[in-house]
Amino acid sequence: MVCGGFTCSKNALCSLNVVYMLVGLLLIGVAAWGKGFGLVSSIHIIGGVIAVGVFLLLIAIVGLIGAIHHHQVMLFFYMVILFIVFLFQFGVSCSCLAMNRGQQEVLLNSAWGMLENDTKTDLESQLNCCGLLNITTQFEQDLQNCHAVCKKTGNCSTCGEKMLNHATEALKILGGVGLFFSFSEILGVWLAVRYRNQKDPRANPSAFL
Repeated sequence: MVCGGFTCSKNALCSLNVVYMLVGLLLIGVAAWGKGFGLVSSIHIIGGVIAVGVFLLLIAIVGLIGAIHHHQVMLFFYMVILFIVFLFQFGVSCSCLAMNRGQQEVLLNSAWGMLENDTKTDLESQLNCCGLLNITTQFEQDLQNCHAVCKKTGNCSTCGEKMLNHATEALKILGGVGLFFSFSEILGVWLAVRYRNQKDPRANPSAFL
C-alpha cells in the first residue's frame, strides 16, 4: 500500500503520539528529578512542568487509542485540542522571537515578583548574584535576603543583568524549539483529519464511515 493510505496514516499518527508520550514522560521525569535533587524548590514551577507533561501525555494517549481503533469521536477531540495547543504555542513562540530588551526586562520583573523567596535564593546562589535589577522597589529587600558567595566580597552584579545577557539567545532557542513542535502539532492535526476520513479496508464495505 502506498504511503498516504489507511495503514500508512495510522502508523504515522501512532508514531507521532508515541513521540508525544515520550516527551510528556521526559517532562515529568525532569521535574521530579529537579525536585528530588533540590535544584528547584518552588512547588509552582515543579507543578507547572508536571502539569504540562501530564497534559501532553493524556493528549497523546487519546490520539494513540483513537488511531489504533479508528475511533471517530476520540480523533475529533484529539485534533481539536491539538489545534488549540498549536495556536497557543505558535503565538508564544513568535512572541519569544520578536521580544526586544525592554520587553525582556518587563517580563523578568513580573516573573521575579511571582517567585517565592526560596526560589529567588536558589537562583541567586546558582548565578552568584543578588537581586533582579537595581531599578525596582524590591531590590533592597532581595539584597538583604541574598546568600550568594559574591555578597561576602561585596562585588555582586544583579541577576537581571546576567539573565538579560543570555535572554536574547535563550529566547531564540526557545522560540525555535516551540515553532518546531508547533509545526509537528499541525502535522498531527493534518494526519488525524486525513486518517479520520479514510475508510478502513478491513471494515464492512457497506458500513458508514
